[in-house]
Amino acid sequence: MEARGELRVGFVGAGRMAHGVAQGVVRAGKVNAANILASAPSDRNLGAFQDLGCRTTHCNSEVLQRCTLVFLATKPHLLPEVLQQIAPAVTQDHIIVSVAAGVTLQTLQQLLPAGTKVLRVMPNLPCVVQEGAVVFARGSCAGEQEAALLKSLLSACGLCEETPESYIDIHTGLSGSGVAYVYLFAEALAEGAVKMGMPSALANKIAAQTLLGAAKMILETGEHPAKLRSNVCTPGGTTIHALHELEKGALRATVMNAVEAATMRARELGKR
Repeated sequence: MEARGELRVGFVGAGRMAHGVAQGVVRAGKVNAANILASAPSDRNLGAFQDLGCRTTHCNSEVLQRCTLVFLATKPHLLPEVLQQIAPAVTQDHIIVSVAAGVTLQTLQQLLPAGTKVLRVMPNLPCVVQEGAVVFARGSCAGEQEAALLKSLLSACGLCEETPESYIDIHTGLSGSGVAYVYLFAEALAEGAVKMGMPSALANKIAAQTLLGAAKMILETGEHPAKLRSNVCTPGGTTIHALHELEKGALRATVMNAVEAATMRARELGKR
């Protein structure tokens, strides 16, 4: 294993999530940009890596030849073909990290050489602004050293936690898909203000800041959201009247159902 400053990190697949991870680790000083190599079949996504100062290639095998820690960031349906292509270049020194949704550790280990150190990661979109929520699980041959290295790197992208693999699909429903639920709520919040006469641009900005501030209070105070919600309510006040309307609309149950639906869909995709 190279010293941290000399760690060479590769990306097979150069989409937005891969770029977000690369951007996070470079901005945090975890890896030198010149020590990152990304591959993709066309130049379309490689420009963003080049703008960071990273090296690029069209050859997936070159990433394995030059890098020790390699993120597999292709579309899930393309991953088996990519694994077949790179498998001859994988050695016992490599750490292989899959970002592909629904592809299990068991599948990865079956398609790679015996003894390969494999980990599975599920980030979410805010990783691109270093405020993501990431969980990862390790395969049977990945140890504490590999887990610690990956957590150190991905902490540059936001919250990073090691979990059992069974939590990854739940994380997809909670946080991977969950950002879309939050965007929908932010949109509705702002549109309510627009309906009452506030300009759209200002309403969107205030809605976003409201969500940001509320999330920060949950993290920094450690209080349960129900306690913080109760703190905002005064008897007969505006908030309790508004919350009554949300309860009549079954907001709480609907969101719980959404998390369940996304989790179940992630599990279905994993069985394909």
